[in-house]
Amino acid sequence: MKKHLLILSISFIFQNNSNAQADTLFLSLPEVVALAQSDAPDALLAETRMTNRYWFYQSALADFKPGINLVGELPDLNRSIQAVTQPNGTDIFIQRAQMRNSLSLSLEQQIEWTGGTVFASSGFQRLDLFQSDAPDLVSYFSTPISIGFNQPIFGVNQMKWTKKIEPLRYQEAERGFAEEMEDVAFNTSQLFFEVFTSQLNLDAAKRDKANADTLFNISKGRFEVGRIAETELLQIELSAMNADAAVQQSLLDLQSGTERLRNFLGIRKTTFFKLGAPEEIPSFKLDMERALDFAKENRSYMVAFQRRLAEADQNVAEAKANSGLQMDLFGVFSLSQTSDKFGNAFQDPLDNETLRLGIQVPIADWGKARARLETACSNRELERINVEQEKVNFEQEIILKVKQFDLIRSQVALAVRAYEVSQKREQMTRNRYFIGKIGVTDLNIAISEKESARRSYMNALRDFWLAYFDIRRITLYDFEREVSLVRRIDEFERINCK
Repeated sequence: MKKHLLILSISFIFQNNSNAQADTLFLSLPEVVALAQSDAPDALLAETRMTNRYWFYQSALADFKPGINLVGELPDLNRSIQAVTQPNGTDIFIQRAQMRNSLSLSLEQQIEWTGGTVFASSGFQRLDLFQSDAPDLVSYFSTPISIGFNQPIFGVNQMKWTKKIEPLRYQEAERGFAEEMEDVAFNTSQLFFEVFTSQLNLDAAKRDKANADTLFNISKGRFEVGRIAETELLQIELSAMNADAAVQQSLLDLQSGTERLRNFLGIRKTTFFKLGAPEEIPSFKLDMERALDFAKENRSYMVAFQRRLAEADQNVAEAKANSGLQMDLFGVFSLSQTSDKFGNAFQDPLDNETLRLGIQVPIADWGKARARLETACSNRELERINVEQEKVNFEQEIILKVKQFDLIRSQVALAVRAYEVSQKREQMTRNRYFIGKIGVTDLNIAISEKESARRSYMNALRDFWLAYFDIRRITLYDFEREVSLVRRIDEFERINCK
């Protein structure tokens, strides 16, 4: 898997000077998301849970296939003194010395349509009796064929419910895995913009500090020749001090954000990030009906609704089956023979038959079975109502977020234009201040408006990409590439026990 190795080979730039002790990663937003979905601890946990669910499902599927077992005791030696019951009913201690060797091959198959079990087996035994005062005795016992069945008559067919529910559980887990991976992408984008915004804030703070220092030096000269008042000089000096404090705060924010992103990605070595601005906004059209259809098709909630209703039906069926007459039918037919010679143990085998019908009839349980049945029925109705309400809430969430998406995308364009205008206005105001046309108050207002517009643009960009990954998360569909985000188990590494 390890897709991040390719990313690292392209993006890592090793600092070779003596002062640099860490690596710097130059990454875009898609590269950070790919790195997180590849090897972030949250992604690895999601893969492990999915792998666990995969093998649980394979185990459930194996129950529908025949089981073949070879069983042997080679040898079973017993040399001891034991109490043996005599024909007259008394017990005496007798020394026993014997060895039994046995080998059998059996086949068992559960019947999906009836819930019963059929089985067949073939076996052979040899018994050696060791005697000190006489020759050793050897006898053989063969069962060339033995077939039988065990069938509940009025019980619940667990195989039927397993076949109905377990595929739903697996589909739910498969889609839940895709949801977890998109959760990783969404959380990664949040941390990306935390670091990216901190980097921009630091760059802006450094520029503001340089401008503030230049302005303070110019203002000191003007004050010395009496062109500005001392209050204006003090105000400019305070602005320079605030700019220096902003640089220090931006450094602290960047360090904190970098550490959180590094930990989330599972990178243990000290690493710095240089993140590229995700300014290219996708232009795909987001249709309400398509988004709702993809969400219903891909999300685990829709499968979970089916699974929950099926489990409620199963509970009712079990309550009904356990409240009345219960019967079990068991039968075995076999051929067997015994002899003191190996070859004779397979000649003229004798038939053996066993047929047993067990019944259980409740006479008086003082309403316990009725209470269990009514509870199961009321729980099923409660589950049905909950599912219907959750379906409505689910659809409303999709509709609301799709409506908000286009609005958020349009806000980015407005924020870009506002930031461009504020930059031009700030530069023009600063030039006019340098030639003495306006006062420091007007300059501070222009600087403040530019900073506000810059932050608004960064917030709009952040809100768009979070909404973009949120749409992917709630629909499990990539509208930009027109592909489903539901992944199958064979698309990533499985955990193998060693």
